[in-house]
Amino acid sequence: MPRKDAKLDHLARVPLFSALSKKELQTLGRASDELEVPEGKVLCEEGKSGHEFFLILDGEAAVKKGKRTIAKLKRGQYFGELSLLDRGPRSATVVADTPMSLLILGQREFSGILDQLPGVSRKLLCTMAERLRDSDAKAFSH
Repeated sequence: MPRKDAKLDHLARVPLFSALSKKELQTLGRASDELEVPEGKVLCEEGKSGHEFFLILDGEAAVKKGKRTIAKLKRGQYFGELSLLDRGPRSATVVADTPMSLLILGQREFSGILDQLPGVSRKLLCTMAERLRDSDAKAFSH
């Protein structure tokens, strides 16, 4: 059971999901799949449309733009959250640097949750508005 609680703790730390209740996070957790991937596995590819969100439960990954590594991701970090909202192109390629354990939430499953729990949509809109305001404030302060 601690593994499940850890999964929910990680989900709660994702800014997009930070306003969700424990019950709503549990629904997200149930709609997600855990997947083990080997070192070297390409998890998403720059320029290709995205269909899922990834949360790293264990292991490390490299974020690449072209052939250049621009960031490293580790346990508790995530990527692809905007793919839950649209199928826009991925902004970078992410490759497993080590064997990894991932929590994956697909766009179809996420849409089902939004249909099932309309209050989640409102919370997500508020969170996105807050992120946009923060982004605007940073842009105007430079």
